[in-house]
Amino acid sequence: MQQGLVAEARRLGFAAIGFAPAEDNPLQAERLTQWLDAGHHGTMDWMESRKDVRQGPQSMWPQAASVIALGMSYAPAHDPLALANAPDRARVSVYAQGRDYHDTVKKGLKALARWLVAQARTLDLPEPQLKVFVDTAPVMEKPLGQAAGLGWQGKHTNLVSRDHGSWLFLGAIYCTVPFVPDDAHDDRCGSCTACQAACPTDAFPRAYQLDARRCISYLTIEHKGPIPEEFRKAMGNRIYGCDDCLAVCPWNKFADAAARNRAFLPRAELVAPALADLLALDDTAFRSLFSGSPVKRIGRSRFVRNCLIAAGNSGDAALAAQVQTLCADDDGVVAEAASWALAQLAPLAPLAPPEQNAG
Repeated sequence: MQQGLVAEARRLGFAAIGFAPAEDNPLQAERLTQWLDAGHHGTMDWMESRKDVRQGPQSMWPQAASVIALGMSYAPAHDPLALANAPDRARVSVYAQGRDYHDTVKKGLKALARWLVAQARTLDLPEPQLKVFVDTAPVMEKPLGQAAGLGWQGKHTNLVSRDHGSWLFLGAIYCTVPFVPDDAHDDRCGSCTACQAACPTDAFPRAYQLDARRCISYLTIEHKGPIPEEFRKAMGNRIYGCDDCLAVCPWNKFADAAARNRAFLPRAELVAPALADLLALDDTAFRSLFSGSPVKRIGRSRFVRNCLIAAGNSGDAALAAQVQTLCADDDGVVAEAASWALAQLAPLAPLAPPEQNAG
């Protein structure tokens, strides 16, 4: 049944699958506690509120015997850093340019779970009990992925695969079937520090540790208030997430864009959107543009806040009029970001011609 499960997972669009024992990991739990105690989770209180459950599968569900770890590829066909020198354009993280991965991965996991139940019935085996998870439950998918042999947690703290680089959406199925486990994956980062050096905000206190409070992905997605001024210039034109530490990983040279699930093909309007167009979005237009996209979950105000920071960094005085309009926005965070952006653009605006002397 295990071999058939692997084949079915691939048919459903999963590029990677592995099996691990449903055991808690005391070292992982200790590191999580240290990370939380240091405040590196920022305002993500949900990381702390259920840290006891995050110790591993047994802490969540003692009946679990195995973990099926799965990954869907979203390997880009283009250079994620290509817009670094295009300040009039906005940079949306590769993972958010296609369909919302939560929906796509969960649909695949549920289909695989149904197949497993049906197969057990066909073989007259005890019906398995299962739970499926995609990112929204207190499950540590990356350590589980490493335990199941999908890859290893790199120095940028994300999973790295020898076959798919840094471009895997992860999901997990906890089940009562005692599958034969795969070997845990060895760390293959070696002496490389490319991801650490690439971070524009120095968000890595040390290798394998991330201070979310300094991370552009956290600041543009999770952080709800004004962007701290010390990070605004470093954000450049990144308006949703940041790919820098992932994009520079040398293992990406083995990632094949052909393995990407078609659901994650980038939407043309999100590959290189013009900042001027995004600044013009009201709530209705925002919801329409980002329907079915993970970007939608941050809401129009947080999104426009990010776009205003990018506008302030653009050096494009032509954006000043739009920015000035947003200084009166009903949302105070948006208005503050607009005022900051306008102050950056004001020295670049052309001077008004001197008045003619009537005499």
